[in-house]
Amino acid sequence: MNFTQFKLDPRLMAAVERAGYTAPTPVQEAAIPPALAGHDMIGTAQTGTGKTAAFVLPILQKLLSGPRNRTRALIIAPTRELAEQTHETFRDFAAGTNIRSATVYGGVGAASQIKALQNGTEIIVACPGRLLDLIGQRYAQLGGIEVLVLDEADRMFDMGFLPDIRRIISYVPKQRQTMLFSATFPAEVEQLAAQILNRPQRIAVGLICPAHTVSHALYPVTSHLKTRLLLAILEQTDTESVLIFTRTKQRAKRLAEQIERTSYKVTSLHGNRSQGQRQSALNGFKGGEYQIMVATDIAARGLDVESISHVINYDMPDTADAYIHRIGRTGRAERSGDAFTLVTPEDNEMVIELEKIMGQALSRQTIPGFKYDTPSATKTAISNIKARRAPSSPGTKPSSRQFFHTNKVNTSPKSKPTEIYTARGWRSFSHAI
Repeated sequence: MNFTQFKLDPRLMAAVERAGYTAPTPVQEAAIPPALAGHDMIGTAQTGTGKTAAFVLPILQKLLSGPRNRTRALIIAPTRELAEQTHETFRDFAAGTNIRSATVYGGVGAASQIKALQNGTEIIVACPGRLLDLIGQRYAQLGGIEVLVLDEADRMFDMGFLPDIRRIISYVPKQRQTMLFSATFPAEVEQLAAQILNRPQRIAVGLICPAHTVSHALYPVTSHLKTRLLLAILEQTDTESVLIFTRTKQRAKRLAEQIERTSYKVTSLHGNRSQGQRQSALNGFKGGEYQIMVATDIAARGLDVESISHVINYDMPDTADAYIHRIGRTGRAERSGDAFTLVTPEDNEMVIELEKIMGQALSRQTIPGFKYDTPSATKTAISNIKARRAPSSPGTKPSSRQFFHTNKVNTSPKSKPTEIYTARGWRSFSHAI
């Protein structure tokens, strides 16, 4: 099958060709025809399979006819990064049609967003919080919405957005086409789908498991050696563009700084950075200015960078779904990619779960020459303390001199210099005798 069978407008077909699309992916082949026909839809597919284009092209086809200069399509996304990614896809495919798309999300000034709404943009790609703010201020008018898309609905549920989504839907006409996409379907999402969709067609392409184009490897290591092992992996692996995931914002910042000191071009993406900094980091990573980006899970969905050769989980994610979305940033659109995960003994339960999902044992790898038995600084300090406190001979009790070592320098006959181990190491002081 090829895109000509969808009978898209010639302007859209020209954009498809410019984007290098030849044959539609399975999810596009399954979803585009019912979407073009105006049916409500529930869609599930593996990440990185072209899902965004599966709803962008039908929306643009619909908007080519009918009124202009008013908002007719609304896409709700859980994160700013996913909203920007979707907006870019609309902009690329809409080139030459004069159909306009705008993003609406918090973390940046609202002036440009308000201006776009006042100028009558046809498509809004929004995060729930800022959109509700602009609705409350009467800048966003949703009475003309013809198509509503809820993208990554399960993620929005995880982030606590479902009450906001219900409020937004109350401003949208009941007569509309609604498409809901979700990687998983917890009970709350199923309930929402039953309430807002009208006889939806369900599109499910493949199991909810990692893309087959990604190879997986586990690197067992103790927690205190994770950074050293990561640097050894980077040094010994032929990489193009590397995305590294951490569990927390603070760790992402610190790890990026540590990697940068080894002369790699590196940036970071996490919630403590401003939207301008986040966008600059993302653009630099996409454009090749940075070889490595260290990120939290805000980059696990909606990040479409074709050149990512490796995804490395510095921290094992909390759920199998999070793992699938993380490693889905590589091996996209049938390209091959590698997923490496640093695993500690505390990660064993998650490893077992992942192996059940994939139906096979994951490869365990080691780095030749790496010193896996290097003790931690804390362990070394404790060993030093024990050595200082050890009895002089078996069966004898340690004397006070073995706990408090007398300094040879004595400044006063009425004072006795003493050494005591403190948090800052062995310290000398004098006390009266």
